[in-house]
Amino acid sequence: MDTRVAVMGIIVENKDSVEQLNCLLHEYGDIIIGRMGIPYKERGISIVSIAVDAAQDTISALSGKIGKLDGISVKTAYSNVVNHG
Repeated sequence: MDTRVAVMGIIVENKDSVEQLNCLLHEYGDIIIGRMGIPYKERGISIVSIAVDAAQDTISALSGKIGKLDGISVKTAYSNVVNHG
């Protein structure tokens, strides 16, 4: 299966959705390379970046599920490097 490396930029505006976000990230934990979260207290938001390595369909599925959460925005940038595994 071909896999790609991607980074997901996530903006959390609704803190009530954080538990659901963390559950999704735990569910997809096997594809996560690394995670960084930055609380931006002055604006009342959090900024999260997730590096992943998986099939494009899997990455898209995770991004879609995150995007459906209330008060959470996500954008995904894919690398051009494909691992033909």
